[in-house]
Amino acid sequence: MAAREPLTAVTAAVIGGGPAGLMAAETLAAAGLRVSVFERMPSVGRKLLIAGRGGLNLTHSEPLERFLARYGAAAERLRPIIEAYPPQTLVAWAEALGQPTFVGTSGRIFPKAMKASPLLRAWLARLAALGVTIHTRAEWTGWDEAGAITFADGQVQRFDAVVLALGGASWPRLGSTGAWAEILARRGLALAPFRPANCGFEVRWSEPFRTRFAGAPLKPLALSFEGRALRGEAMVAAYGLEGGAIYALSAPLRDAIERDGRAVLHLDLRPDLTEARLRERLAPPRGGQSMANFLRKAAGLSPVAIGLVREANGGELPSDLAAAIKDVRVTLTAPRGLDRAISSAGGLAWSEVDETLMLRPLPGVFVAGEMLDWEAPTGGYLLQGAFATGRAAAEGVLTWLGLPPAPPPRER
Repeated sequence: MAAREPLTAVTAAVIGGGPAGLMAAETLAAAGLRVSVFERMPSVGRKLLIAGRGGLNLTHSEPLERFLARYGAAAERLRPIIEAYPPQTLVAWAEALGQPTFVGTSGRIFPKAMKASPLLRAWLARLAALGVTIHTRAEWTGWDEAGAITFADGQVQRFDAVVLALGGASWPRLGSTGAWAEILARRGLALAPFRPANCGFEVRWSEPFRTRFAGAPLKPLALSFEGRALRGEAMVAAYGLEGGAIYALSAPLRDAIERDGRAVLHLDLRPDLTEARLRERLAPPRGGQSMANFLRKAAGLSPVAIGLVREANGGELPSDLAAAIKDVRVTLTAPRGLDRAISSAGGLAWSEVDETLMLRPLPGVFVAGEMLDWEAPTGGYLLQGAFATGRAAAEGVLTWLGLPPAPPPRER
């Protein structure tokens, strides 16, 4: 789709070159604005590229109501935003960039290339064709007394509207330092403290268990905590536990540790067998077999699973092995820090933005992406939220400026 005739007198700045910022820039440029993107790092899209190392899980194919529920306390604020830019629209956008997608067995949606670099290259080419100017190594520092935006190198620039899309506070070496929170706090804006999300958790393993099994996968596996249950995979780390199934429960686990000082996670090491069936398989005498060999053959347990049963029972195998295998209790003592978390919770309070994502105290300034106080598990929900809020913030800009809305995404 060709851009509209440029509205050369109307300018917009986007602060932050991640998915939310680049989507805001594309939407504004397609509507005819002159758009400048300012990114503190030497290049844009760094976290997107890191996400692509695992296959670039763009979004998810599950029904929208279930999809929206993944956003927890922020679900109702995000509902109109994601309904306006739902998963199928994001898929169509990626495919229009020459990146066909597929639905995995878990319902997650990926580009067939299984990486982010081809998509990012095509996206940057589209932005260039739309006239978007990208400035790297440009560290935003706030506003001057006249309301112009300022930068660490002394630049002062004025725009008709500004979209802030500086990310949360996870993986700061990739650019999301959360330093913007202090700038907004000085303006009197309310913020929720940053907390790690989609993170691993610390466990006080014994030294023998840590030494032998750090790096070993746990699968098949079912996990439960405070009424929440799921199946997935995890990995023993030297510090504790990590992996997709752990990340999916990270919010309630983190909250419990903050409240109680610990969280007891329940692991089922043979989720495909009932306890009764497992007990039957363990009933025959093991004869001359070692216990490890017997459990491998009779119960299908890997060495790390056997080690975990021992670890959870003081180093010994309990008499009721079936019950112990079906309910291994692991005490988590702390979440890993923001520097290693996939994403962060906290950020700008929703009360500080209106329905168009404009800051109430700062007309003409809009916010998108992980700067807002929302979190979601991995599975495509994080990127979907970033893209959708980027689009919504840009549409808010157009509404505030009294300009026609951006072309519908399906036209691209």
